[in-house]
Amino acid sequence: MRNRDFFLLFCAAVCALFLSACETTPTRTRTTALPKYEAPLAKRDFQNVRTTAYTHTEADHLPYGSHNALGGQLHAATGAIRRAEYTPRAVAVNDDDVADYRRASYSGPALEKFSLKETKTTKLVKTKHGTKRVVVSSKPQIGSAAADWSRWPAGTVFRLISTGQVYRVDDYGWALAGRNTIDLYMPSRRTMNSWGAREENIQILQWGDSNESLRLLQAHQGYRHIRRMVLELQGQDAAAASLE
Repeated sequence: MRNRDFFLLFCAAVCALFLSACETTPTRTRTTALPKYEAPLAKRDFQNVRTTAYTHTEADHLPYGSHNALGGQLHAATGAIRRAEYTPRAVAVNDDDVADYRRASYSGPALEKFSLKETKTTKLVKTKHGTKRVVVSSKPQIGSAAADWSRWPAGTVFRLISTGQVYRVDDYGWALAGRNTIDLYMPSRRTMNSWGAREENIQILQWGDSNESLRLLQAHQGYRHIRRMVLELQGQDAAAASLE
């Protein structure tokens, strides 16, 4: 009898432990607060933004692997080439928007020219018959970036003025909703940690489509960070700010 009682008590304890473990993750997910809301930056072709970095091997990105929110592959930008040429091509929204240009300018040596066009160089290659000239074509790789799509719609292409690297917004994340932060994809944890968090001047080369971003997000409003982006895309900034 004692053995049977002990066995029943043991089974009850195991069942209780299992059920309590099953309840912890959903509860923790439901109570996670959205990040503190920040008023959107003015939509200008030159902006000063906070940048962070992420990679596909982080715990919160493992379920998605190396895929972005659009279903494509995440790409790392071509390594820093040079300080990008400063091109004041942005059309001012207001007459006093010259501050944009001052914020993105630099003192010191002139910035080097940078282009996304394919370049061709000639190099000497050794063969068993001697050496020969080979034409090598190269084109910078556009990197992936995650952001709030109500501020930088999917498809937005921008350049880091400090490095000349070019990124395209093709991803988003919980911690970015309602924030003026852009997360740059890095190929490894080492490069991610090396970047850290930096204030960067960026030049928007092409704005994404807000209407297309809204269409893509509307089907997933069960997630609060997506709901916040949808509200802002619909012009309901106050509702987006109050969402927690």
